Amino acid sequence: MLERTPTTKAQALLDKFGKALEAGDIGSAVNCFQADCYWRDLVTFTWNLKTMEGQGQVRDMLQATLASTKPTGWSVAKGEEASEDGGVITAWITFETSVARGFGLVRFKGDLIWTLLTTMAELKDHEEKAGFSRPLGAKHGHGKGRKTWREERDDEIAELGHSRQPYVVIIGGGQGGIALGARLKQLGVPAIIIEKNERPGDSWRKRYKSLCLHDPVWYDHLPYIDFPKNWPVFAPKDKIGDWLEMYTKVMELNYWSSTTAKSAKYDEKTKEWTVVVERDGKEIVLKPKQLVLATGMSGKANWPRYKGQDIFKGEQQHSSTHPGPDKYRGKKVVVIGSNNSAHDICAALWEGGADVTMVQRSSTHIVKSDTLMDIGLGALYSEQAVENGMTTRKADMIFASLPYRILHQFQIPLYEQMKERDAKFYADLEKAGFMLDWGDDGSGLFMKYLRRGSGYYIDVGACDLVIDGSIKLKSGPGATVQELTETGVKFVDGTELPADLVIYATGYGSMNGWAADLISQEVADKVGKVWGLGSATTKDPGPWEGEQRNMWKPTQQEALWFHGGNLHQSRHYSQYLSLQLKARQVGLPTPVYGLQEVHHKS
Repeated sequence: MLERTPTTKAQALLDKFGKALEAGDIGSAVNCFQADCYWRDLVTFTWNLKTMEGQGQVRDMLQATLASTKPTGWSVAKGEEASEDGGVITAWITFETSVARGFGLVRFKGDLIWTLLTTMAELKDHEEKAGFSRPLGAKHGHGKGRKTWREERDDEIAELGHSRQPYVVIIGGGQGGIALGARLKQLGVPAIIIEKNERPGDSWRKRYKSLCLHDPVWYDHLPYIDFPKNWPVFAPKDKIGDWLEMYTKVMELNYWSSTTAKSAKYDEKTKEWTVVVERDGKEIVLKPKQLVLATGMSGKANWPRYKGQDIFKGEQQHSSTHPGPDKYRGKKVVVIGSNNSAHDICAALWEGGADVTMVQRSSTHIVKSDTLMDIGLGALYSEQAVENGMTTRKADMIFASLPYRILHQFQIPLYEQMKERDAKFYADLEKAGFMLDWGDDGSGLFMKYLRRGSGYYIDVGACDLVIDGSIKLKSGPGATVQELTETGVKFVDGTELPADLVIYATGYGSMNGWAADLISQEVADKVGKVWGLGSATTKDPGPWEGEQRNMWKPTQQEALWFHGGNLHQSRHYSQYLSLQLKARQVGLPTPVYGLQEVHHKS
């Protein structure tokens, strides 16, 4: 008799689930789930990014997709042992559908599925050429007129976008566009990345000079090529820029720098985009089947409109265009905003000898970098996690397997630990007049990021300057800007700050603002707001969506996609977007289940 281990228990339960699915017995399959269950599917069943909550939604999804999906082979992943903790069995799983191989993570409570993550790992007959199937590279043998790798690569560069059209055009050559371009290259999907800057990585190089990654290196690898073992924990912006430039070259991406996308229009009859770009002073018309906007999760810069901006005699900048502190030694600078960019810029200006005041209009969530690394990320993304056998893929999957609906419940205790660990730090900040928050429900940074993409600062030192008054602070109800005068910023409480420079660290709008500029306002409204979960918390209006709005998945505008996020998201979700695009390129049926409805236009 087989010993009852977590692995044998998990396999028995998977056998039962798989048997029901293969028999088309949806009722029995649904009964394998507990009542308050969650099934998050990344492309395999839904050709979408979709979370089913509760047995009813699982039933609806299976009724719509089971006949075409034909899932088989549910198994605990080879070489992996299931674990059991607190009555919950967790297991890595593999399975197949009619067109794909899947990988996932399941959690059982008792004998029933609590959470299930299913992700598409690869398309059958369209696998990446890697491992045993990697290309030979060298051309052994002989033959007249054979072309070298360099000659073939030069031909590709000369032809694509001219005599041969790309299947995908990606607008935006930052980390998101580059990561997606690399995935598509490995899948054999012809793609061109359009970037207005002169070099890959310039979107980092051209930011304020003190900018560095606030996320640690283990969280930030790109697909296929990890950062070296001696790469710094927090990479400076120019180092990241150089890495992106190197990556673009060695991954052989078709990257059109110094190129501006001027317009795009979709033809519903031919199922084709007409994208007009300007390159080397000439207009080029591209005719891709798919268009991806990888213009940055943060979208377009928010320039607030204040009375008197036209008469102010000093300089005005958005944080995205601030060059750094060098010109402002001895100058009076007012920074409107109190999140990441505001803190970074204020600290650099103070170091550069400027007289700088931060204007805090609403509360901000602060977490110290080392505390976030220890408590918030350490189990998945750290040197210790690597030592414990945690791979980047597994870390990404574990994070993805926690349903958004209940993710905050896992986050709250972590941030309570942080609050306790750094209690004196927070007391000192409040004593300085800084307004703190921990998110609407105390769930901290990650939920704020997922819900609204703003409202926080990962402290790497600037808060000490606020505490000791080196960075002056204007906060509270009176910190609302009333107008700009010729010489400064006037507030509703009647006070005025003299200024030679005003910096608006006021964030960004929704990514569909780029769609409005490039395509049309009509298409932007048809697609609706990009980013957020519908959590009905600050700046994330309901109703509940259960996934990031419009990101990495089909939208209401056929053949238009949005891609981006931080380096972790660009890496992880580029896999699923690239597979959706590959499936369409080779003509596989891709019936989308649960296409997102539009509730908010921006």
